[in-house]
Amino acid sequence: MFNVDEIRKDFPMFASNPGLVYFDSSATSFKPQCVIDKVTEYYSRYNCNIHRGDYDISYKVSKEYDDTRETVRHFINANSYKEIVFTNGASSSLNTVAYGYGMKNLKEGDVVLSTYVEHASSILPWFEVCKKTGSRVEYIPLNDDATFNLEKYEECFKTIENIKIVAVAHVSNVMGYIYPVKEICEIAHKYGAIVTVDGAQSVPHVKVDVKNLDCDFLSFSSHKMCGPAGVGVLYGKYELLQNMDTLLLGGGSNARFDSCGNILLKNAPDKFESGTPCIEGVLGLKKAIEYLESIGMDEIDKYVADLTEYAMNKLSKLDNVELYNPTSRNGIITFNVKNIFSQDVSSYLNSRNIAVRSGNHCAKILLNIIKVSETIRASLYFYNTKKEIDYFVDIIKDTTIEKCVDAIL
Repeated sequence: MFNVDEIRKDFPMFASNPGLVYFDSSATSFKPQCVIDKVTEYYSRYNCNIHRGDYDISYKVSKEYDDTRETVRHFINANSYKEIVFTNGASSSLNTVAYGYGMKNLKEGDVVLSTYVEHASSILPWFEVCKKTGSRVEYIPLNDDATFNLEKYEECFKTIENIKIVAVAHVSNVMGYIYPVKEICEIAHKYGAIVTVDGAQSVPHVKVDVKNLDCDFLSFSSHKMCGPAGVGVLYGKYELLQNMDTLLLGGGSNARFDSCGNILLKNAPDKFESGTPCIEGVLGLKKAIEYLESIGMDEIDKYVADLTEYAMNKLSKLDNVELYNPTSRNGIITFNVKNIFSQDVSSYLNSRNIAVRSGNHCAKILLNIIKVSETIRASLYFYNTKKEIDYFVDIIKDTTIEKCVDAIL
């Protein structure tokens, strides 16, 4: 049974920072002790490279590293461990798709279809690839509240020629809405396009089944789902990965090469993983997935949805608050305190031991929809509580420009 008080005991950050209300898990999540222990265990008991050494501890860590690929495969229900590429984060994964697939397959006149809500890591690589290939980015018309409209989306394929790639977030890192990726993929495939999904904000919160979604690529990060930083995952359908170019060349990714410059790369996923990886991070990711699964992704999803609804209901009753995503239930609450600059509010909240993020949240073109460039984002996870929300709302209710100025000074 889900017990948040017991769960919080697994996270040493709470003991180290008594009284801290941490509402910034969409930026990075806290790590449970079991993940920290796994990273420490690697460095203290079998700190060596993988796939390189003919000795026992190298074999042990190599096997654990390879086993993690199967753990990730099972977690997202991919067909094969060969469809799981380890990267250094979701940004790296998204760039790998853009440059490895896009540069090879896009030509002049082709279109990449995306949205105004995308994180910089999801949209900026396509800007650059389109410049280099003569293709262009077009945008899916969203509803006024930034929710997805499937009818408007499909209409794009009827009015815009040569759409080859759809690049969308499963969950916006600012608006928090879950977009209908399964239907997005179904429509794209009907018109011959492939879909690359930014799953950085969805995989930590909801059960993601790539076979059910039928997405072509999915990118996500370890550090947002209780794992170590410096590790990401790129899922790709195997035939697509096999036909992609790599961003990096080096040791581990090639089968052989000669002095004439002839290179034979290994098959996916190995061809994408040149050099020594973040070994301890991959082992920690495995432990993080096991930890999340021990709680249950459905339980996490339900708890965070209930917690978000509770917070939204309380904030919506405050006259001094402007909510931008009141129907979101995925842990992301985006708002402003009326007539006060967002970063001044966040500084004041910090003085009251509440950690939130303010600014544009790396989604700079979202202002085309919500008409404001700077917001405050409170992002919740399964270790947060209603008691923390009550305290947060009480502080927000009494926030004034004078208190914000005093906090800054």
